[in-house]
Amino acid sequence: MSKILIKNGRLVDPASGLDQVGDLAITSGRIGAIGKVPADFAADRVIDATGLIVAPGLVDLAARLREPGHEHEGMLESELAAAAAGGVTSVVCLPDTDPTLDEPGLVEMLKLRARKLSRCRLFPLGALTRGLKGETLTEMAELVEAGCIGFSQAEVAIKDTLVLQRAMQYAATFGYTVWLRPQDPWLGKGVAASGSVATRLGLSGVPVSAETIAIHTLIELVRATGTRLHLCRISSAAGVELVRQAKAQGLPITADVSINSLLLTDVDIGYFNAVMRVTPPLRQGRDRDALQAGLADGTLDALVSDHTPVSEDEKVLPFGEAEPGATGLELLLSLALKWAGADHQAQPAADKLRRALSVVTQGPVKVLGDALGSLSSSAGRLVPGGVADVVVFDPAARWTVTPAELVSQGKHTPFAFETTGFELSGRVRLTLVAGQVAHESAALNASP
Repeated sequence: MSKILIKNGRLVDPASGLDQVGDLAITSGRIGAIGKVPADFAADRVIDATGLIVAPGLVDLAARLREPGHEHEGMLESELAAAAAGGVTSVVCLPDTDPTLDEPGLVEMLKLRARKLSRCRLFPLGALTRGLKGETLTEMAELVEAGCIGFSQAEVAIKDTLVLQRAMQYAATFGYTVWLRPQDPWLGKGVAASGSVATRLGLSGVPVSAETIAIHTLIELVRATGTRLHLCRISSAAGVELVRQAKAQGLPITADVSINSLLLTDVDIGYFNAVMRVTPPLRQGRDRDALQAGLADGTLDALVSDHTPVSEDEKVLPFGEAEPGATGLELLLSLALKWAGADHQAQPAADKLRRALSVVTQGPVKVLGDALGSLSSSAGRLVPGGVADVVVFDPAARWTVTPAELVSQGKHTPFAFETTGFELSGRVRLTLVAGQVAHESAALNASP
């Protein structure tokens, strides 16, 4: 449909401060009018959004879509459908596929497949080194031309600091952003966060120093090279403080945190519950509290799903042998609302709602910056003439996570009601990508 009118919704855009009840007109994939729509606007479809919130589509900076190479754990179709079901209209995927995203042809194929599915915009990260082996740099310029928006090692740390320095120097020369999860390759070999829980369960530990040593190294390399650095999935209070200090010094550093680290702790591992095995490992309550505070004060720029679907065979194993990872795309919105205190309310307070939406729209777009190209002025925003990536959700709808009902091929999540007892709020009723319906709930009150 070329023209859509969303009527009587609560229009919320954290980037502009917009928060009002009104209408949204969409024409040919772009937003035509916000608030008051011209009387002569002839819509092909009218959607009644009374009592619902109309917001920019969510932007997720960390998701594994499992294709190519891990189709038994997730297919592009199922995972992009899961993104749309969660209100996510743009997603950054990591390069640790099989084969690795270190060749332009692979990147072009992936982007072409995503475009044909029309469920979600896909922004791949290219491998920083060939095969993620930490030895030879990839052809970054060619990968950018193919569609990569930055470069990453996923979970594979570069052991040779000289190689890392050269990679960052090269990236800085062309203005590319390097995305790295800070973890020392030697100290980070455990399966749970060091502490009393890991000790009691006899699990090998990952100390906080595994993260902070890596952050110190990366900060000094940024200082020496001027590289734009995005620190992925910070997990500790000490890590938050180092990011805060680096930003205060004016270094070009951004950072994110996963929904897992933001809301859970190592206590949730319980009695070797492998569903709770994620990367980075869940840490103590003081770390969770510092992460929540760091996200609130802007030290951490974005909240990510860290979506990593895992097959049943790889998860139903002893904790130390189970594959780390959890499904999260469909939970990102509800967990952002929970963190901000904007859940369980028919109409959340403006400041809490703005805080929740900001870390999954405005914040991620700030991290992506000019890598978005022509989308940089309107992604994660509701602006006249901007791209119509929109989510409509019911803030009053309460639900509990039932793994079997998730759209994602991966059914393992720490937030299943049977595991944590969490009751969530906020159900997506409609997701539009470039004005096209990517997801629609049967509960949506719409008229043709």
